[in-house]
Amino acid sequence: MKKNVFGRKFKRDVNERKALFKGLMSQLVLHGRIRTTEPKAKAIRSSADKLITKARKNKLLAKKLLSVDLIPAAVDKLLNDVVKRFNGRSGGYTRLIKLGKRFNDNAEMVIMEWVEGEKAIVKEKQGKEEKKEIKTQRGQPRKKKGEKLEQEVKTKKPKIAKIKRPKKAIKNEK
Repeated sequence: MKKNVFGRKFKRDVNERKALFKGLMSQLVLHGRIRTTEPKAKAIRSSADKLITKARKNKLLAKKLLSVDLIPAAVDKLLNDVVKRFNGRSGGYTRLIKLGKRFNDNAEMVIMEWVEGEKAIVKEKQGKEEKKEIKTQRGQPRKKKGEKLEQEVKTKKPKIAKIKRPKKAIKNEK
């Protein structure tokens, strides 16, 4: 009889479970939100919150501590982008949004995301005039009246001529 055993096993051995948690936390850091089952989200929730706390420490020490739990790309993004959002917050960095049950196996699904979403990035241009270029969440600059962005300029696609097929000859078989 095992009492006072903490954690979820998910019918996996230790290495499989660690790999699952490492993948889920890395995707959360890289994409900002993940869609997963409720038990998996609850299992990594405390670990994800602890990642932010570790990342606030000395950058070299934090990189060493985080490399155990995250892939290298996620470590860099966490240290450079994600931690800056939570400067004024002392805990509770993640949120779970319930989606309902999955159709095929009736599992409770949730979206796990950071509480502080990506904010607009404000860059100041150097020179005599300090102008601010406001960017949207996805990094696209806002357009001013009368201006078109490069992505909005659409080129006309060449129309493909339809091949005319001859009509089948009607055969009179009487």
